[in-house]
Amino acid sequence: IGWRKLNTLLRIPAPVIRQRDTLSVLPSHYISLIHSGALASLTAYWLVTRRRPMQPPCDLNAQSIAVQGEPNWRRSALLKDDALLEFYYDDTRTAYDMFQRGLRVAGNGPCLGFRKPGEPYQWISYTEVAEQAQVLGSGLLGKGCQPNPQQFVGIFAQNRPEWIISELACYTFSMAVVPLYDTLGEEAMVHILNLAEISLVICDKEEKAESLLGNKEKGATPTLSCLVLFNDCSDAIVERGKNCGVEILELTQLMPPKPQDLAVVCFTSGTTGTICFYRSLCESSCKDVSISYLPLAHMFERMIQVVSMFCHGARVGFYQGDISLLMDDIKTLKPTFFPVVPRLLNRIYDKILGSVTSPLRRAVLHYAVRRKQAELSSGVVRNNSLWDRLVFNRIQANLGGNLRFILTASAPISPTVLSFLRATLGCLIFEGYGQTECTAGCTFSMPGDWSAGHVGAPLPCAMVKLVDIPDMNYYAKNGEGEICIRGHSVFRGYLKDEEKTAEALDSDGWLHSGDVGQWLLNGTLRIIDRKKHIFKLSQGEYIAPERIENVYMRCVPVLQVFVHGDSLKSHLIGIVVPDPEVFIDWVKERGIIGSYKELCQHPDVKKAVLDDMTAVGKEAGLKSFEQLKDLHLHPEMFTVSNGLLTPTLKSRRVDIRRVFQEQITNMYSTTVI
Repeated sequence: IGWRKLNTLLRIPAPVIRQRDTLSVLPSHYISLIHSGALASLTAYWLVTRRRPMQPPCDLNAQSIAVQGEPNWRRSALLKDDALLEFYYDDTRTAYDMFQRGLRVAGNGPCLGFRKPGEPYQWISYTEVAEQAQVLGSGLLGKGCQPNPQQFVGIFAQNRPEWIISELACYTFSMAVVPLYDTLGEEAMVHILNLAEISLVICDKEEKAESLLGNKEKGATPTLSCLVLFNDCSDAIVERGKNCGVEILELTQLMPPKPQDLAVVCFTSGTTGTICFYRSLCESSCKDVSISYLPLAHMFERMIQVVSMFCHGARVGFYQGDISLLMDDIKTLKPTFFPVVPRLLNRIYDKILGSVTSPLRRAVLHYAVRRKQAELSSGVVRNNSLWDRLVFNRIQANLGGNLRFILTASAPISPTVLSFLRATLGCLIFEGYGQTECTAGCTFSMPGDWSAGHVGAPLPCAMVKLVDIPDMNYYAKNGEGEICIRGHSVFRGYLKDEEKTAEALDSDGWLHSGDVGQWLLNGTLRIIDRKKHIFKLSQGEYIAPERIENVYMRCVPVLQVFVHGDSLKSHLIGIVVPDPEVFIDWVKERGIIGSYKELCQHPDVKKAVLDDMTAVGKEAGLKSFEQLKDLHLHPEMFTVSNGLLTPTLKSRRVDIRRVFQEQITNMYSTTVI
């Protein structure tokens, strides 16, 4: 750094030689000594804080290897041959084994953390968790549950220690857990309870127990016979349950001081291939701590806890259950591992940029980011550089100040946001890709590869190949096609649904994901499209656009509608063709007059149509994230002749998206949520 830049950076004023009639005189050689001292200090600081580049575990230009000479069928470069990794530890083959290993590593060390508002975290040790799980499991057996994988136990609760203890209680006696959550909706909840023939559900709050009792009273869930609440329950709900044949208990009533005698303990036989998911790439220890706030009903969060944390004796602290208090929980917990979805990283990114208002500060921020990104490009990841201390220290402190690594998954993240946060947060940020059907993950970004715009290479437990999709003009010979996964982490099938299982798993055991991928030259995978008409928003919520479109078709002024979502965005937008036969009169009733085309361009008309669609959607039970937040009124119908409908009058979604790309881009750039 030149002296002028150094002086500006450190705010050192230019040396002043006073006249000899002043109190002191600064000889010129003193100035040289000051500069020499500053240079020596700066050099010493650099030597102390410098970090050598991370050594990647493989050649980053060849992160996956072609299998059997097929360039679109690839495996991890971390493997010596085509034999996939099934178990990372020979003695750790089930979810139960993973926790037992953590128990051996951590002993009486802290395991599950919780806190009350304004208070520090309190911890339950590994020993206590294991004891409580075994006692609770015995209590479940006492209520008629059978110790085998065909026994399904529901858990309907937010993230908290009792969730994990209940899950482990089931695993201890080889029972299977069925997570339930609010956004399923009543119809889906009833379907799951009946399909799995669930007799016992563990709930956190009385309100959730009441919703389940409502279905029982209607005769919709005949197998339900027992509800267990984490919290105290009122006499009224106990009596209500008794009237419809459901026993209501508190958790403590199933946990006597001593466990009942056991006839046999059968360990769960669940999928465990993803022990290699993080362990083979990210080293964690009993000193690590993670924050739990993502839904435990989703596979991503459960794999984080079981595979990455419990298996190694690490700690998991739970948020208070209020997402608005999450940042306070993070500051208090000071996690080293932070699992996230892109939407949260987008908020952090926006908040950082929004907090820098002056042009000078913004220029300094971007310059510091560029300097850190230059380090990243050479493989250096650290949080103790000069830029960290001067610019990024407060940002890192807001996330607890101890972060070692972040994992983002559930939906793609913008390369701009990812590169920016890798620089500002000064920790390892990995991106993974997968789905529930392959136990959360099948690809993972490689340590040392800090480029963005891809989801990494196949994990050692899975092979990935691309297959042709002729209808969408994607061909494997071009390195593009539907992503298919095979390996130890792929599921066995859908419960009691052979037809759906046959659609997902082909005869060779390949799971067809419905996502469209592209192999990059370095062997990593990029997600470029979606084959099925189901996609995720940035917060991880699944969207079935055709179902939403069918709801909106009930609106009087709507003739055709196309619902669009972007996995980098948190909301939906739409293209709407108004019904020319009723549209003009419908708008006229609202005091607006004009031609059909003129009305399509009128902002008040657009708002009126959107309000009407929102009302109809709400009445039909659409969730907030399923509702359009903006729309474009188009005065021409989708037809077969203009290429926007198939011969069977179904929307050509790829073509509609292409035709209206400009409008879609404008809506996302102007819509404020």
